[in-house]
Amino acid sequence: MTGQVIFTERPCSEGECKIAIATLDNTASLNALTYPMLEQLNQQLERWHEDDSIVCVFLEGAGEKAFCAGGDVRAMYQVMESEPKASISRFLTDYFTLEYRCNYLIHTYTKPIIGWGRGIVMGGGMGLFMGTSHKVVTPESRLAMPEISIGLYPDVGATWFLNRLEPGIGLFLGLTGVMVNASDALSIHFADHLLLAKERDGLLEQLQHASWSTAEDHYDVVTELLENLAQQADDQRPVQQLMPHFDAIQQACLQDELQSVVQAVMALPSSPWLDRAKQNLAEGSAISAHICHRQMTHYSELSLAGCFRLELGVSVQCGLLGEFREGVRARLIDKDGQPNWLFNNVADVDSSVIDALFTSLWPDQAHPLVNLGKHGL
Repeated sequence: MTGQVIFTERPCSEGECKIAIATLDNTASLNALTYPMLEQLNQQLERWHEDDSIVCVFLEGAGEKAFCAGGDVRAMYQVMESEPKASISRFLTDYFTLEYRCNYLIHTYTKPIIGWGRGIVMGGGMGLFMGTSHKVVTPESRLAMPEISIGLYPDVGATWFLNRLEPGIGLFLGLTGVMVNASDALSIHFADHLLLAKERDGLLEQLQHASWSTAEDHYDVVTELLENLAQQADDQRPVQQLMPHFDAIQQACLQDELQSVVQAVMALPSSPWLDRAKQNLAEGSAISAHICHRQMTHYSELSLAGCFRLELGVSVQCGLLGEFREGVRARLIDKDGQPNWLFNNVADVDSSVIDALFTSLWPDQAHPLVNLGKHGL
């Protein structure tokens, strides 16, 4: 998979400040994140963070279809399919460590980052998008954490950001992997602002002409500009799909046991959107469902850095187990749509399998992300 990140800087009209733009450019794969792309992005974001002339970062995807559809799971599949376990572990540890460091950097950035979430925002794309200070969607945006369909689980910080939604909603989105449109994204706080796609160039121009040198808070400058432009999109909001069923979804997902949650979700009323959610759950990995349920019920109080440390171990363990490999094969490689999951349903899953996935591969002081959140990292 090819891909790159394009970096540009635009001068402001007053003073010596600049607006920085990072464009994920891998359009053939909906801007999926290759390892070199993550390296480029992480290194440049660190440079811009230390550059006093940069007052705001604009993070976008190339093309009209997607901000970012996820990580480079095809590359992961090739390694999981052909390499011994030691090599799989090294590859996945390296990839996810870099990805999670980049996610954490965006979450903790001390300058405004605008996430221009046009089109598809899924998986690894959500990991970038949800960390930005100003999350912008357009009327055609679709957001999702669809990992249950490929035998993984909601990672890239989802242990953190799904647990910050209203009770039960994060669990539902993780269990079903269903896409959320722009209107629902705003309502559940997956997004902050709705703008028309055509406003992109005008927004960048306004950012260049803003009064950064006299502003007490650069975040307020960005918020005001986005709120003014958002008025143009008021009549372009798509019809909500999640919110009409919010109470029923929440009640279904607040059951004590996962099996009860699944039964309650499958019993929700019928609509095209809910039917798709149910189908995803019914056809998804039972192991993924158990991982997601444990994320939402056992780790809601974990720190942001702690969430990434937890996820790194689980992600590598998933790669070693084989469920992830089989899901990618069925959905993306052979495309037969018939994954041979290890368990037929959530009731069959042995809890010891899930316990093992949540068992760290490293002693605390040897964890690859041990310094995350410490010493300025």
